[in-house]
Amino acid sequence: MRPGIDRAVGRTWVISLVMIIALLVNVTYVQGFAAQDLRDDSLNARQYEDRNKIDRGPIVADGQRLAWSEPVDGGEKYRRRYKQGTVFSPVTGYFSPFSQTGLENAANHVLDGTDPRLATTSFVDKLLGKHVPGGTVEATVDVAAQQAAYEALQASGARRAAAVALDAKTGAILVLASTPSYDANDVSVLDGEQAQRVFARLNAQPSKPLLDKATNELFPPGSTFKTVVAASAVAAGGDAETRVRAGRSYRPPGAGQAINNDAGDIGGECDLPSIPLISAYAQSCNTTFAYMGAQRPGNDAVGERAAEFGFGKPIKIEPGMRSAASSFPSTDQPSLSALGSIGQGSTVATPLQMAMVAAAVQNDGEVMRPYLISRLTAADGQEVGRGTPERLARALTSDQAAQMRELMEAVVTEGTGKSLRGTSVLGGKTGTADVEGAAYNDRWFIGFGPRSDARYAVAVMTEASGYGIESGPIAAKILDALG
Repeated sequence: MRPGIDRAVGRTWVISLVMIIALLVNVTYVQGFAAQDLRDDSLNARQYEDRNKIDRGPIVADGQRLAWSEPVDGGEKYRRRYKQGTVFSPVTGYFSPFSQTGLENAANHVLDGTDPRLATTSFVDKLLGKHVPGGTVEATVDVAAQQAAYEALQASGARRAAAVALDAKTGAILVLASTPSYDANDVSVLDGEQAQRVFARLNAQPSKPLLDKATNELFPPGSTFKTVVAASAVAAGGDAETRVRAGRSYRPPGAGQAINNDAGDIGGECDLPSIPLISAYAQSCNTTFAYMGAQRPGNDAVGERAAEFGFGKPIKIEPGMRSAASSFPSTDQPSLSALGSIGQGSTVATPLQMAMVAAAVQNDGEVMRPYLISRLTAADGQEVGRGTPERLARALTSDQAAQMRELMEAVVTEGTGKSLRGTSVLGGKTGTADVEGAAYNDRWFIGFGPRSDARYAVAVMTEASGYGIESGPIAAKILDALG
């Protein structure tokens, strides 16, 4: 051939080789790295076609099955079943014809056998092209405590309610209860139209039973937020005996309206001009904590401490499971900061977040990531994953946390929570948040216990008339069940 033709042929071969290599790289990427993401993409309708033909693995806790698959149509299809669906739905979630939530979603690929970690335990099946059996997900929840929490919330008569209990040292979620709830068995059906009718009925209810009140609904935390404000004062150099401003009324700079103490405080310590921080916290003096948020240590200090506890961003529980983001207002308006610092106004929180605040105080100031998966095992019993404690932040030093424990214990021994003396609750904080235009309050209690070995933190919110202390006995029942 002529030299010009030789060069043209050579260039063609080079271009062809580059294109072949690029194609191989793309195929490798799509099949080896992006395959799972493409299968899970919400625009990929094929992922829902055969989902009921898979025998998913179980979700268990304390040796009991919370979710499992049952064969139907002669074994051609499988339907998910749930133990006490209304009790455990915040934990398991549901598996419907076109979606999944909770642990059903977080551990979806372990349960359906497509997780790469399972292939090594079922290598022969994988080699022969057979479907790898689904694995088992062990949840961290304490079954007895979860049942006790749900029953207590139901018995409270609250329009909405939630409870969370954490292992303060590890972050393991031991209780995740919500009312009103739904039965996961009702939505985990084979027929898509039937599932849509159930979803439509549930979504039409004002109380939104599908929405987990413990992690995904925000409420004004009332005086339980004073724990964060007190922590900011302690972090700024104060201690339990530091004298702080009190008084019957406080008008923030530039505010048109004063913030007052509760009518029941008239004539008590909160009326005095100056009292120890431990007394102001135990008696829940609004004026003290409104002043702290508005002036000293101020909005920046309270906001910084709130962020260390976890406010301001969603809390990742497991892959695909996040809580709503709790918030405290960042503002240069003292009136807004004062209101937010007594847990009203723009300050909102999930029960999970407030449980994390109590847990950090108990855990020497360390904030642990809450998690719900204890262990993952393949069908042959081989462990392929485990929940690992992870520190998110240090909100307080060990000495500062000890000061805060002293404050929380004073609430129970001599303050607004003294009716809990003699129960399993060692320390805590009550909170009553007014709901504008409503005949009910958001009644909170956060705390830790049991008294003999205080390793658990708990948060309870019940929505009804009355005060935060009325949620305290529910916290005690949960701690009793855990103890």
